[in-house]
Amino acid sequence: MLQIDRWKRILIIGLCVLGIGFAVPNLFYQRVESHNDAVAEIERTGVETPELAAARDGWPSWLPSSVVALGLDLRGGAHLLGEVRVAEVYKARMDALWPELRRALADQRATLGAIRRLPSPEGTLKIEVENADQMPRATEIVRGFSTPVTTLTGAGQQSLAIQVQGNTITVQLSDAEKAVTDDRTVQQSVEIIRRRVDEVGTREPTIVRQGADRILIQVPGIGSAEELKALIGTTAKLTFNSVVGTGTDPDARPGVGQVVLPSADQDGIYYTLEESPVVTGEELTNAVPGTDPNGQPAVDFSFNPTGARKFGAYTAANIGQPFAIVLDDQVISAPVIRSAIPGGTGQISGSMGFEEANQLAVLLRAGALPAQLDFLEERTIGPELGQDSIDAGRLSSVIATAAVVAYMIASYGLFGAFASISVILNVILILSIMSIMGATLTLPGIAGIVLTVGTAVDANVIIYERIREELRAGKRVAKAISDGFDEAMSAIIDANVTSFIAAAVMFFLGSGPVKGFAVTLTIGLVTSVFTAIFLTRLMIIWWLEWRKPKELIL
Repeated sequence: MLQIDRWKRILIIGLCVLGIGFAVPNLFYQRVESHNDAVAEIERTGVETPELAAARDGWPSWLPSSVVALGLDLRGGAHLLGEVRVAEVYKARMDALWPELRRALADQRATLGAIRRLPSPEGTLKIEVENADQMPRATEIVRGFSTPVTTLTGAGQQSLAIQVQGNTITVQLSDAEKAVTDDRTVQQSVEIIRRRVDEVGTREPTIVRQGADRILIQVPGIGSAEELKALIGTTAKLTFNSVVGTGTDPDARPGVGQVVLPSADQDGIYYTLEESPVVTGEELTNAVPGTDPNGQPAVDFSFNPTGARKFGAYTAANIGQPFAIVLDDQVISAPVIRSAIPGGTGQISGSMGFEEANQLAVLLRAGALPAQLDFLEERTIGPELGQDSIDAGRLSSVIATAAVVAYMIASYGLFGAFASISVILNVILILSIMSIMGATLTLPGIAGIVLTVGTAVDANVIIYERIREELRAGKRVAKAISDGFDEAMSAIIDANVTSFIAAAVMFFLGSGPVKGFAVTLTIGLVTSVFTAIFLTRLMIIWWLEWRKPKELIL
């Protein structure tokens, strides 16, 4: 029967009204964006200046304030493609390993004789042992510094590749360890860049890994590619400080030479620390996820020789006391020293999962970029070009919508007008859903919306043609319309499911612009089915109840 229950009518109209309500802020984009920025700044700093208050009051707080984020090609900004020099990390690892190896071999000088490092390619450590007949003993000592590679692909392999020739030992990272190191290096670089970019409050940056050693960086709203390169080069500040006390008062007045800093993961907790750090991030050589003696997740870290000496002396004198790991003026961890750590290595354990341990290890390593970035591609997109893109996209959407509306009205008359209303509401619902999701709109995304406008009426065309067939078969108006909707349902579902599959493939296998197109297309598929099947049907029912036609020419 051609009938919709009252509660369903209320639900359909309610969803349309909500969609319009959440899409409206996009008509006042600059005002709403300034409102959102002011609210975020006031919450972050706790300070309300007259300028921030004016920006906040520029949009009513009781209205929705989510807007569609504009991508780089619409807002303007900077685009960089960087390649990480992962080989630099191999060299740093070998340089850091040499002092420890030299100390261990020097302890056996009575049997091994003199030990010295020979010139060798970067990333390789070549050691000469005076007494060639003691090479097995020297090799055994060196192998003691090799550890198992803790990945599935590297299972059963060691971190160091050691070769012995005559009285020389050549040490370098094994292929399995290089693969793990490359992954960690790029992951660390991505984390550092994201923290650097987020710190300046840019909107919707795209920072993703591409391939084995490349990073794509797109930041809308930033002035130029040179400005972005300078920003990425900023070094994060990592320190290890003595803990004086903890509390909940952010305005507590510290003593001379002390500072109060917030906890990064515990809201409302503040630490009073000695301002002078015990060790800095510049002396940290590595931090990797691991397990403690009980098999629980932990983070293993190590310092260079200078940092190891300072850290060992401090931990020996402060057993039972906490010390703080501070990153960008936030305490990310404050473990208790359980014993002296003279070797320059330590472990952070506690109530954390493997994911948290991995994240903490990344943050610990995020004091500075681990290796230099070579920028292979850089572009600056000016705001004028972005505005041109917005204007072009808006014009194309208006023309497409107008053309579809004209065609539908010309082909189906009043019912075409109903379909046109559905198409317009369909676009509004797409924008509202993207606003709620915080999705980013790009030029390909606009293309997806234009395509949706063109295909949104497909369901209406299928329904109307089916109704025409039922009318030609001699059925009454209400019966023909009811059967037309029912018989067209399977074709509509099949068409949209196949389109959804294509969009899903583009989203999961594509990148950048392809994903933006897939997102808007997927949202458009859902909203077009809703407007065609439910909204159009509701409008037709209202017309039937009002006019009660005896015949219908369609």
